[in-house]
Amino acid sequence: MTEVLFKVIIIGDPTVGKTSFVQRYVNDGFRRDYKMTIGVDFALKVIRWSDNHSIKLQLWDIAGQERFTSMTRVYYKDAHACIIMFDLTQRNTFRNAVNWKKDLDSKCTLSNGCPVPCLLLANKCDLPDKKVDQVEVEEMCKEHDFVGWTETSVKEGLMIEESMRFLAEEMMNNHTELSETSGPDTTLGHERVHLHDKASESPKKSSCGC
Repeated sequence: MTEVLFKVIIIGDPTVGKTSFVQRYVNDGFRRDYKMTIGVDFALKVIRWSDNHSIKLQLWDIAGQERFTSMTRVYYKDAHACIIMFDLTQRNTFRNAVNWKKDLDSKCTLSNGCPVPCLLLANKCDLPDKKVDQVEVEEMCKEHDFVGWTETSVKEGLMIEESMRFLAEEMMNNHTELSETSGPDTTLGHERVHLHDKASESPKKSSCGC
């Protein structure tokens, strides 16, 4: 079986749920006590993609304070995909998601020069006091060329596996050696990145064909 290694970086403001997202995805666990990430944490997960291929995901959980340091260029290097997360109950984290995207695009591209595919996650959708509505998120995604977005709840485990599956498909599509055999269930695609069967805006493809 062929194993493909992909590096995925998870960025966003402090306390939006990045570390909990990684823990939920890798270990299916959730910690209620907050532990600040210092620098970067790492996690690995191997997923079976097809009868012949598996994917090893190297997840880089980057501290929310790192955008203000010079280290992000080092952390972003050779990334195949990115997740930017914000907290639906904290509007400033939504505004700052744009700054994270600009920082990423200014420091990192794929080997063919295209932007790194970036998925926007609107976390804590289980909480009632939301400060950002779906129309705003969709408009921001279009304007700043995210490949897609969805609401998530790390606490409840909502749209975690689906989000990572979507991003894995994006990375496999960009992986030229396997582009003809990108694995089963290719219909999973963009129209299924939504929450509770509410279809979100179809992700916008990069103009350079990524």
